[in-house]
Amino acid sequence: MTLALCVDVGSTFTKAVLVDVSTGALVGAASSPTTVEPDVMDGVDAVCRELAAHGPVAETLVCSSAGGGLRIAVVGYEREVTAEAGHRVALSAGGRVVHVSSGLLDGDGVRQLRAASPDLVLLVGGTDGGNADVLRHNAARLASARVSMPVVVAGNAEAADEVSQALSRTGRRHVVTANVLPRIGVIAPHEARSAIREAFLEHVIGGKGLSRGRGFTELVRAATPDAVLAGVELLADVFGEDVLVVDIGGATTDVYSVLRPQGEDARIERDVAGSLWQERTVEADLGMRWNALGIVEAADRENLPLADDTRAYAVHVASVTSHRASTDEEWAHECALARVAATVAARRHGRSRAAGDRPRPLADVGLLLGSGGVFRHGPAALGDEVLTAVLADHGGGWTLPATAAHGEDTAYVLFACGLLAGRHPLAARALAATLARDSEKA
Repeated sequence: MTLALCVDVGSTFTKAVLVDVSTGALVGAASSPTTVEPDVMDGVDAVCRELAAHGPVAETLVCSSAGGGLRIAVVGYEREVTAEAGHRVALSAGGRVVHVSSGLLDGDGVRQLRAASPDLVLLVGGTDGGNADVLRHNAARLASARVSMPVVVAGNAEAADEVSQALSRTGRRHVVTANVLPRIGVIAPHEARSAIREAFLEHVIGGKGLSRGRGFTELVRAATPDAVLAGVELLADVFGEDVLVVDIGGATTDVYSVLRPQGEDARIERDVAGSLWQERTVEADLGMRWNALGIVEAADRENLPLADDTRAYAVHVASVTSHRASTDEEWAHECALARVAATVAARRHGRSRAAGDRPRPLADVGLLLGSGGVFRHGPAALGDEVLTAVLADHGGGWTLPATAAHGEDTAYVLFACGLLAGRHPLAARALAATLARDSEKA
């Protein structure tokens, strides 16, 4: 038995699973409060101690969203084309998009960019061979501005050398990668996602000051959402059908979809900014603790029922974010809030982005998976109620999947599948297959 420890250092809790990489079997799991102060490694050490009885660990792989995760600013050309494509790529790379600008950067635009305090700038603009004036201008602005964050350049390939030279003249840390929008209607995320991941590891994790020379930077392999998306992609491949994942957290609700375009969807380019068939959306106003009041507000906007006592409970947990449900009544409130968060997040994920666009094609989803603490710690009936509500909801504006199974990642292994996929692909696939089988049985 060869053990790999996979750790997710979240903003609130540090979760770990122990996997036998020779078989892909789940050996153990543990969690501990994340210890941003004084050192994030204290929380990592706590889960290591809890799992130590299972035997020596051969390898430790870590992903992290502690310290606010990866904050990305997107600087693009047209708001509805290259800037939108950059926005989608940034989200799929595990980032939280804190600022989007389009057109020529001016002094006010630079000030807004700085005020957003991004960890990284994704600079995009123009299709390959198209107009590169805005890309060149924005590169020059960033080169001369008082900004220190690294820049990932993923715009018009014909201007890439000029852009790199402009940034190099003032010593700006940057990397040039393939255009995220090589032509209208075609979005190419993979190289930019990889560059963002590398910039995150090299410049962001160490720069957040989460650890004091105890090896945390060397352990981290990815931003947590990036690892989860990789896990969802593997799960969809193993399951053999489209997969939708709703991950309900304390601060946000993330939705991941991995779809296989079929029929008309496989033949046409759905909008000018292109389509990502493996995509993540982040609802920063929907969280079970810090943004519980956002769930209440979303329920009102979306005309979803929410009882007065549940609204009062939301006020309480938003002010006491460490609160843990312990009674049947409290779990009923947790279920009601989770049901609204999941339903609204799925609606937003599936809806068309702009007038004239079609909704995301979710009709062929074969598996809806719930993830997050409310599923892991709640009563058995909670997950069924929350996920059934999503599958029965007609308010999203798309065709509902007719025969989707649903299940819960109660062992929290999706992130581990993503972390293991590159280094231990057979083990990652076996772990994902176990999750798929458990979901089919549910």
